[in-house]
Amino acid sequence: MNKVTRYKKRFSELGLFYSAAIWGSTFFVVKDALNEINPLVLVGYRFLLAAIPLGGLCLITRKSLFENIRHGLLAGSVLWLLYVSQTMGLDITTASNSGFITGLFVVFVPLFSLLIFKRKPIATEIMATIVAILGLWMLTGGLTDVNAGDLITLIAAATYALHILILDKYVKAGDDPYLLSFQQFLVVGAASLLGGGILGHPYLVIESKIIGVIIFLALLPTLSAFVIQVVAQKITKPFRVSMILALEPVFAGLFAWTLGGEPIIFHRAIGGLLIFLGMLISGIRPRI
Repeated sequence: MNKVTRYKKRFSELGLFYSAAIWGSTFFVVKDALNEINPLVLVGYRFLLAAIPLGGLCLITRKSLFENIRHGLLAGSVLWLLYVSQTMGLDITTASNSGFITGLFVVFVPLFSLLIFKRKPIATEIMATIVAILGLWMLTGGLTDVNAGDLITLIAAATYALHILILDKYVKAGDDPYLLSFQQFLVVGAASLLGGGILGHPYLVIESKIIGVIIFLALLPTLSAFVIQVVAQKITKPFRVSMILALEPVFAGLFAWTLGGEPIIFHRAIGGLLIFLGMLISGIRPRI
């Protein structure tokens, strides 16, 4: 690996760290907001608001907004299912259950790679997955009082993995990451608001707190973090992406222990370290 390629790889991984961190900050924010707004409407506003400035940027740079639209439709449909199931599940289950089950996407990535793309996981990937799942269990407390929300959240975990693999295929085949991001944002936003309207959920949001939450979710966890992920996946392998993004609940814990003022619990801190260890193991390549 030459110096330039190594620099790009490290820079892309740093971007994925940012994405995991900013997503980790959203669990308690979304959980609280769902007391005032329907999950479909929240997801719709969040992604549509993110699509607007990105679409404007694409137009300014003379990109055709609907180039390879089939790819955007598929990626957006999977992302829509991911976020709607995760948000609806979080409205029913606990934040800890949601964090653990969503984190199971690290299992689905190598599984789907094998079943769909016929790529067998190597030994270090299997080891990294086991270590990360053990850490995830310790960090989140595993599953308690399993309910319907947990089953819905399991859909989010599976689609999370599928979304990573779909993006990997498209961006490595040459799709523009900014166009692909815009298209999937547009699909998620439009489908969510349409679904909310069909089900009769109110669109009107008048509380300044909820408006602030929507703007925060649109600009940071959606617009910046997802675009960074798509750009980073042009360089980084999907399993490595999944292991870095598995740090999301670790960052959620760090935010809770610092900004949230929650006490540090020893076994959860060890769980976070194990997830980080799994991420390090995922970067090891066996010598042939």
